[in-house]
Amino acid sequence: MTSSPEDSVNPAEPVEPADPVDSLVLHATDNHVSWITLNRPEALNAITPDQRERLIQHLSHASSDPDVRAVVITATGRGFCAGADLRGGSPTGRPPAGERVAGDVARTIRLGAQRLIGAVLDCEKPVIAAVNGTAAGLGAHLALACDLVLAADSAKFIEVFVRRGLVPDGGGAYLLPRLIGPQRAKELMFFGDALTAADAARLGLVNRVVPPDDLEKTARDWAERLATGPTRALALTKQLVNASLDTDRTTAFAAEAAAQEINMTTTDATEGIAAFTERRTPHYRGR
Repeated sequence: MTSSPEDSVNPAEPVEPADPVDSLVLHATDNHVSWITLNRPEALNAITPDQRERLIQHLSHASSDPDVRAVVITATGRGFCAGADLRGGSPTGRPPAGERVAGDVARTIRLGAQRLIGAVLDCEKPVIAAVNGTAAGLGAHLALACDLVLAADSAKFIEVFVRRGLVPDGGGAYLLPRLIGPQRAKELMFFGDALTAADAARLGLVNRVVPPDDLEKTARDWAERLATGPTRALALTKQLVNASLDTDRTTAFAAEAAAQEINMTTTDATEGIAAFTERRTPHYRGR
């Protein structure tokens, strides 16, 4: 791997892109890990509509590709993601007020930011965010939608919407209360103050804070460990945990039993039980 001091995680030698957006969302698969890297460092990796669609494509492909068993989302430069691209004059890409038609804004958010966050939550492989710098607005929600969050100690998380006079979108009002409770979520959203990586970890938004030079190695270690695990069991576990926050006990217990029923048909479940009885290390194949 080659990278400049400004870069974060980029596990493969760059290849000349056939599509311009491929240079803005780098992608490589290494040891069954799909590495997705935002690459607009000059814009702090603010997401354009084209980048958003490419991210969704990569996450969808990771779900369906049996050779991909974990995903890492990260970025180059000093920012993880500054949110939606503001250069078009609107945080959501909607038309100016004079041209607005009722329903345009809701439709744009539903088909844009919410689809991106949904793609992370619904990805059938575990997704790690390796947050190398500032994650603001939609960028913060992109990180927090991931299953595990690693952050460089220089990273910051900002609910920036209130600073622009906006309501949080991209799933923020759904994600934050479930992660840290409604009171803490309101504090972050009402004031829009920058939250350090250490404070984010203290609140439970981040799994681990590491020095910037250790971010890639830690992300790689975690992702490759996940990539050697029982992939379908991890997918079903992710589904159960995500759904549990929206369901009652009876529904959650029924879903748990159904998931185990499905999982017991996999090769990995058979291997795990056999390895236990034979007192050896299991060798999972993601099948």
